[in-house]
Order: sequence, then C-alpha cells, then structure tokens
Amino acid sequence: MSEQEGYSPSFKRPADILRICRKRTRSEGVGAAGRVAGSSPGVSVPGVRPFSPGPLFGSPKLSGGGVKRRNPFANVENTHSKPKRRAILSPGGDADHTERKPIIEAGEDGPSAPVPLGQLLTRAERADQKKPLSLSDDDSVFDDLFSGEGRPSAAYPSGNAPAVNGATPPGDYPADWSLKTRLLIMSPLSFSWAEHLKAQEVALGLTQSCRATHCNLPAQIQEPRTSVELRCAFQQCLVYWQHPSLSWLPLFPRIGVEKKLSGKSMPWLQDEALQQSLMNDWSQSVTSLYSLVRARLCPYFYLCTYQFTVLFRAAGMSGTDGITAVLSSTTLGLREAMRAEGIEFTLPLLEEKKKIEDQGKHEYTEEPYTELKEQSEAEDDDDDASFSWLKEMGVQDQINKPDSVSIKLRKEHREVQLDRRPQSMVLVKGTDTFTLLNFFINYKNLVAASGVQAGLPPTLLAPVAFRGATLQTLKVRSVTVKTQVQNGYQDMFSLEVSGPVMPHTLHGLSQLLRIAQRGRFSVGLYTHEPTAVLNTSLGSPRMDTQQEKLAQELEACGLALSTVQQLAEPARLGRSVLRQLDMDDYSYSWRT
Repeated sequence: MSEQEGYSPSFKRPADILRICRKRTRSEGVGAAGRVAGSSPGVSVPGVRPFSPGPLFGSPKLSGGGVKRRNPFANVENTHSKPKRRAILSPGGDADHTERKPIIEAGEDGPSAPVPLGQLLTRAERADQKKPLSLSDDDSVFDDLFSGEGRPSAAYPSGNAPAVNGATPPGDYPADWSLKTRLLIMSPLSFSWAEHLKAQEVALGLTQSCRATHCNLPAQIQEPRTSVELRCAFQQCLVYWQHPSLSWLPLFPRIGVEKKLSGKSMPWLQDEALQQSLMNDWSQSVTSLYSLVRARLCPYFYLCTYQFTVLFRAAGMSGTDGITAVLSSTTLGLREAMRAEGIEFTLPLLEEKKKIEDQGKHEYTEEPYTELKEQSEAEDDDDDASFSWLKEMGVQDQINKPDSVSIKLRKEHREVQLDRRPQSMVLVKGTDTFTLLNFFINYKNLVAASGVQAGLPPTLLAPVAFRGATLQTLKVRSVTVKTQVQNGYQDMFSLEVSGPVMPHTLHGLSQLLRIAQRGRFSVGLYTHEPTAVLNTSLGSPRMDTQQEKLAQELEACGLALSTVQQLAEPARLGRSVLRQLDMDDYSYSWRT
C-alpha cells in the first residue's frame, strides 16, 4: 500500500481511532476528566471535537472515567426535556426564539451551575428592562404560579376585585323587559346561603318587600351562609304580587297553556254571577295599579291575557318622558276596536320598516314580512286604476264591479297579515293609556268566551303591592351536579328559580350573586317568547335632561336605587332578549 499514489502513512481507519481512544481512557482514568474539567472553555481537548451550545464536557453531571463525545449538532432546544428547558431558558425571549441563550454562570463550584427560578426572573428583569415580558407556546415558566384555569388561586373580595388581563371595570348589563319563566344559575361555589331559610329570615325578607326597604349589603362577605342580611335580601328578591291568585290554577303564562289547564276545576264556567264578581275585583285591582304607575309609586306592571300581553311603564322608565303602554301581539279586530274608542296608537316596528325602505336600505331581517310592501303596492295600483281599463275595452257594462266592502277588505289585507306577529306591537302614550285602561275594563274579548280559560280575568303582575293583590314567591331549587374537566370531574352547583321573573327580580338576584359567589356565576334565561318584542326601543338611545329628572323621581317606586337606574336607561336589546348572562372576575358578559 505504500507504493500507491496519494497514500499517507499517518492515515488511520475509524476502527483504529476508536481503539486508541479506549486504550487512552483506560490508561489515564479519572485524571483525564479532571484535566478537562479544570481547563477553560476556550481550550480544545485532543481527540474531542468542539460542539455548539450546551453544558461543558467537564460538567459534574457526566459520569464515568472518560470524556463522553457529544453530538456536534446539539443545542439547548433538543438536548433537554421540556420541563428542564423551561427552567433553563430565559422568559424574556422573543416569540421566534432568536435571542434565547442559556442562563449559565461560572461560580465557585464549577463553570456551570443551575440558576434558581427566583433569581432567573430577577436577572431577566434586570437584563431586559426595556422589553416587555411575553410568553410564547414554550414559555410557560409561570404555570406553577397560577391555578388550573389561568387565574390567581386566591379569591378576591368583591369590593377590591382587580381587573385581570385588562378586563373592563365592573359594569352592568342592559335591561330585559321580557318576562322569564325560569332561571338556571350555575357557579363553582356552593349556594348553601340560599337554602333552608329560617322563619325569621323569611319574615324579615317579606317585611322588607312590603315596606319597600332595602338594606345595604357589605362589599365583602366572608361566610355567605351565616349572613342574615344576604339571606333576607334573597327572600325579598323572590317576592312578587299577583291578581287573581288561585292556588290550584297556574295563571302564568296565559298564552298557549290550554293543555296545562285542561282538567282543572273551574266553578265559574257555568256561573255568570261568579264571572261578573271576578271581573269586578279585577277592575278594581287594575285601576289601583294604574294609579300607582301614574303617581310613580309603581315602576311598571304586566297585564297577561290569553291572546296578548300589555306592559304599562311609568314616566322615566326605559328612557320615556311619559307613561306608556306596549301591547304584543295584536290583531286587526283589536286595533279597529281601539280606533273606535278614540285611542291613538302607533306601530313602531312597522314604521321603522317603512323608514328603512324609504331610505333605500335593506337591513330588515324578518323574512316573513319582506313581501308585504310589494303586495300592498300592487293592490294599491289596482285600486288607483279605478277600472279604467274596462272602459278602454268597452266592456265596462258587462262586468260587475266589486262593492265597497270588497275594496275595503283588500286594502286591509296588509294589516291582516301583521296579526299575531312581532310587527303588530302597539304603542300607546300619555293620556291615551287611561283611555286604554277603560277600554280593557269594558272590552268583552279581553276574557275568553270558551275553552279552558273562559271567564277567567287576565293576570296582573307587579313588583309592589296593590289592591286585591296576593303576595307570591318564586320557587327555588338547588342541585349539585358533576361536570367533566381536564383532569376528571368537579362539583358544579346550580340554583333554579322558576315563575314569572320580572326585570327587577333578575337585576336584584344578579347583585346578590355577585357578592355571594365572588364574581363567578352564569345564568341561563328562559324567555316567555310572546313578550320578547317588549325590548323594542321607544325613544332616543340617550336620555335628555327631562328624562333624567323623571328617573330621579322614581326613588319611591319600591325598587332599589341601582335597579331603578338600570331600568331607566333606554332599551338596547331591540327585539332580542338575554339568553345567557355570565360574570367572570366581576365583569359581565351576555348573549342574546
């Protein structure tokens, strides 16, 4: 082989090199490793190639008598497991990992020593004061400092709740004027404070409701279960007033409940004298309620019939400057009867649609009504023609012209199409509401003439007492359920409130839950759908000076001041209703 061209006598095959390295390792023993450990990082070691970042070869972690050859392509990213890499990397690096360097400093024990987490954070802050601290997918060194959901594990008192992650300060949600049939409240904290109220607590809650007094709850309650003020306020929130009240007969809701009322005992069906007595009592009750609303001693009340629902509101409620009455949904016969009595009213949703169409916009989303205008315009064109085309053809004497009744029915075809639809909502303002009240008292179709609701007066619901009213309370039931989480199951506590839930009840309960559940709860709202249209805005989105003054005069209406302030704001939900209400970290969020 020595005669071959290009042969080098010093050339050794890889197997020979490995044999020499093993022989040298056995002969030198531990001394070789000590020399390597004592050498500086810049000195090369014979037989060992230099390599890129990582712990030096002389690190005390290396076991054995020789020097272990490391991968020349090794770096911090692929030589350490993920938990160890979190402790080594600096948390101040950029998201693209271009400026990350291992935090390794030479000390008395050796050239590389691990840095504690506390010192690591301090050095990172000193080294990069101008760069904001950011966390990427791999930068999770702070995971151990927080609980499983990414929030501080310590609970904050309600009065000093911080704005976490730039959350907005605690605010309020828009008022919902629709009636609710059920509330389902969920929270990770127990509802033991709302269970098994004592007789004294129930009595105090009922007394406060009758006297329209409200206690100021503390901003922080360490133990809600032992708080007498909280439990009394909860009982007070459940109270409402109703007329008529029949213990064996559910009188809310009244629309579409024929199956639920079938088979119930109704002794007045065949007794006209008893029916007249019920209507006389009802007339006195509704007159008393209207007087309270006009005097601003009652903020609002509902009149629920088997066909429609009426909401009477005092001046200042929902941004109005006078007493108002909203009817939904109506029929052509009812509107014609109101016109015959001289009651002036408007159709806000229909006027809004006309205004949008006149401006050339097509933002109206209710599909069932998109063809109403086209059909009415075609009918109006036919009427304006006055059958002139018959004269042109010369057959005007051979064809019978439609009479005035037929023409009137065709013109009313558009209004008939609105019956029992959201667009048939009627608004009555000012003194016409008193005329409307007298109209209802004498209106025969206000009470069903046949069926399971025959002879039964409409249901009156109000937040304050009135003549002939019966004090009622909403039904409450608490349940503990298991919910699945990432690591298994955890207890989730629920509180169900059923009955006619009015706007003031929802706001009062949310204020109590904010304190008792420490700002963490969610409420599922089940709406009585015929009343969803009652959220329609009736005025400007902002209150003027007169409206603000009227709202301030409602302090004696029997509701808490915070509830009055919410209900006095102009409606913001439109024709939608609240379906879900959540509070997290003392901040509201809702879904319609």
